[in-house]
Amino acid sequence: MKLLYVVIDGMGDLPVNELNHKTPLEVAETPNMNFLAKKGKAGLMYSVRKGVAPESDAAVISLLGYDPFKYSTGRGIIEAAGAGIALKDGDLALRCNFATLGEGNKIIDRRVRRTLTTEEATELSEAANSEVKLESCPASFEFKNTLGHRAVLVIKGKKKCLSSNITNSDPAYAIINGIGVATPNAEMVLKKCLPTDDTEEARNAAALVNEFIEKTHKLWETHRVNKKRVAEGKLKANVVLTRDAGHLLPKFFNINERYNVRFTALTDMTAETGIAGLAGMDASFLPPPSENLKEDCEFRVRKIVEALPRYDCFYIHLKGPDEPGHDGNCRRKANVISAIDKHFFGNLLKEIDLKNCVICITADHATPCDLKVHTDTPVPVLISGGNIKGDNLAKFCERECEKGSLGLLEHGYELMPKLMALLK
Repeated sequence: MKLLYVVIDGMGDLPVNELNHKTPLEVAETPNMNFLAKKGKAGLMYSVRKGVAPESDAAVISLLGYDPFKYSTGRGIIEAAGAGIALKDGDLALRCNFATLGEGNKIIDRRVRRTLTTEEATELSEAANSEVKLESCPASFEFKNTLGHRAVLVIKGKKKCLSSNITNSDPAYAIINGIGVATPNAEMVLKKCLPTDDTEEARNAAALVNEFIEKTHKLWETHRVNKKRVAEGKLKANVVLTRDAGHLLPKFFNINERYNVRFTALTDMTAETGIAGLAGMDASFLPPPSENLKEDCEFRVRKIVEALPRYDCFYIHLKGPDEPGHDGNCRRKANVISAIDKHFFGNLLKEIDLKNCVICITADHATPCDLKVHTDTPVPVLISGGNIKGDNLAKFCERECEKGSLGLLEHGYELMPKLMALLK
């Protein structure tokens, strides 16, 4: 029996007035997921727990069976590991965004309106690595862009370790009990990074981060990449926003050894790849998502089919619906979900025998279009295939899943043990 565990990023939502009080998933054309819903068990789930609007890293940690409040050591470490940067305990790692900074430290756009190309980001990163020197205290750094506006910063103290007990400079996210959470209705002003304890390691870390932000802002403000962007009527990528610092590698149990399986991961983004690799999975980093969702889905199905003989379990993370959720574009979000159903699940179901496979479909979090941020809204979860007796639901969506026999899972980390039990 094989497990295909598919997490669709940001798929969950709330009813939208523009969609006649339905969610994007509810109005999407999803005949293949509906087929699985009719044959499977369904429910709703808090991907971390009630009251926590998680970032993807904490949610994915939870969905893979780890309590993030016990195992998470910050998204920065996860991102750096996924980006292939060598790390040890005491190195400071932060998740970053290229952003646009205006007068009075006002953040005009946290993601440069998603128009920054990977090539532009690479040139800006190379300039930072070659021209910026940190002098607050003896330290070296590596700044690495990953995809579009996303990047990671690793700072290594030359004499002493650094502490991640510091605040975010990105106002859109806060750290609560060690977990990064979205901050609704945040004032979009660049924040100073501050130590959250009275230690030299935290004070040094905050000073180094602030120095890096200030020096790269000065460097990038007049960089040729931004001069060209301004000439083309685009926003500058002239500041870096930092968040979710970490200075300790997470001590995940090995997922293969815990469940006596062979696990692999097909993931779109560095955070998910980092988590999968640290958990002991064969974390095959796929090419980044392109503008052609059809080709992306078909490529991923081919990869799964090729690897089926070699692995028992597949963790598959599809980015798709999250961005239109953040953009508040409910119709585009529904269209993206429809495309995933057609090109991913439609092709996958032609290639596998459901009698020998268990398929789980869920989301890492909700990104409601009306709110444009992650929320703690319970997400739909569906388990189908194998010998599972179905709930005979009409459609895979939040409203129907609420009727399902799985009920409401209070914690995302409850799901993996259930899947492993079904697999046996």
